[in-house]
Amino acid sequence: MTTIAKNTICIWYDGDAEEAARFYAATFPDSRVDAVHRAPADYPSGKAGDVLTVMFTVMGIPCMGLNGGPAVQHNIAFSFQVATTDQMETDRYWNAIIGNGGRENACGWCQDKWGVSWQITPVALTDAVTGPDPAAARRAFEAMMTMGKIDVAAIEAAVRG
Repeated sequence: MTTIAKNTICIWYDGDAEEAARFYAATFPDSRVDAVHRAPADYPSGKAGDVLTVMFTVMGIPCMGLNGGPAVQHNIAFSFQVATTDQMETDRYWNAIIGNGGRENACGWCQDKWGVSWQITPVALTDAVTGPDPAAARRAFEAMMTMGKIDVAAIEAAVRG
């Protein structure tokens, strides 16, 4: 009998859930492909024997990739938010996603090649915009609003004024 998490994020893919899960497992720590399940019969977007679902973990979060077909598209209403410790970690994740067919968005957001949104957010940014000094928070927030990938040094400079 398989143990299933009480709460699992289900992400819809157009036939490439396994490829996405393997990319996430290779890119992020505490990530892995847990199981690949094939369809027991034909379904609207595939045939018996095709990969139907992929159970995987992204940074400790249980997920299921569902190969549901082209009918549903991702949007930024759902995203993985990844808190990074420094510029090197920020660059590593950002560059992995963008370099694997993804695209840049504003304010630390990007989308992977499957359309799933990611927020690559340095802790320095979160601390700056939620800090006790409203003027420093505003400067950091305004600096962030001009960025694609977050520049930690620029955020820290904005905090200092």
